[in-house]
Amino acid sequence: MLPDLTQYLWILWLALAVLFVIIELLTLEFTFLMLAAGTLLGGLGTNLLGGPWWLQIGLAAIASALLLFTIRPLLLRALHRSSPVVLTNVDALVGMPARVTRAFVQGAGEVKLDNGETWTARLSPGTADDEATVGQPVSVVAVRGAAVEVTPASVPTTERTAEHD
Repeated sequence: MLPDLTQYLWILWLALAVLFVIIELLTLEFTFLMLAAGTLLGGLGTNLLGGPWWLQIGLAAIASALLLFTIRPLLLRALHRSSPVVLTNVDALVGMPARVTRAFVQGAGEVKLDNGETWTARLSPGTADDEATVGQPVSVVAVRGAAVEVTPASVPTTERTAEHD
């Protein structure tokens, strides 16, 4: 005669919840945390109250779905509200100081940014080639494809940016 394995179902619910928590620690998106809570509330809770296996699975699924669609968005919103916006990649280049490394000819030249990158550069409209000589500090106004638009550092960048936006 085979033993009744449904009496050991509580072990499965605990193991599943622990597995979800471990996965959550790797992803940090609150998805698997909600699944673990649904597993504990719906599955293990119903098991401890003596519910049949099909009810345990159903309540675990319903509890997980409710948590995923109600609590998770609130937690994510609260988490991201306190995070400052950090500019990265190309967005971080605007406003960055640079030095001219190749003389500008017909508005095109080369600059070395303060982060160490060397970029092809174009002068802002209305800036003459002789206003940005080799070694002179400039400031990045915008990124235009694979080139940066620069203006001499003595000219405020806010005025130039307002003209082009």
